[in-house]
Amino acid sequence: MRRSSAETKAVILAAARQRFAESGFERATIRAIAADANIDPSMVMRYFGSKDQLFAAASDLDLQIPICPTSNAISWVSAWSPHFLNRWEGDEALIVLLRSSTTNPEAAQRMRGIFAGQLLPAVAKINPDASARRAGLVATQVLGMALCRYVLQVPPVVGMSRDELIAWLGPTVQRYLVGA
Repeated sequence: MRRSSAETKAVILAAARQRFAESGFERATIRAIAADANIDPSMVMRYFGSKDQLFAAASDLDLQIPICPTSNAISWVSAWSPHFLNRWEGDEALIVLLRSSTTNPEAAQRMRGIFAGQLLPAVAKINPDASARRAGLVATQVLGMALCRYVLQVPPVVGMSRDELIAWLGPTVQRYLVGA
């Protein structure tokens, strides 16, 4: 069966996301990713050039932070915890990036760039006072929860329902964003 160029690239990216998520950046290999995609390793190199470039493409993501209505920031903030849970559960690239960022400096820099480029401006719209500090504290909650729930799979955190997790995270995130 012949695939189009776009289909081949999509198959490689899907295999790469899965392999990076399971193995992390360091242990994932081009050969393993190619085997997962059922293609020759040279095709991976043809489309992506290097493992670093493949990782960058596999972890390219948009946090899709909703735009804050200036009239009611508090109600918008209450939607953050469910939004981030949806993002972690719906986009394997986030898990790939989080897992890899613990061992790979480039992945860590990429994660910092995503949060600085997307979270910081959203936080600044809500509360420009100490927005970098506020965004950093929100990141501790979002990243810490994701690390414990989706990567380390800490049983009490994994065992929580979405509603329970939102009830615990929501007030803390809100406090970081708009104050006590």
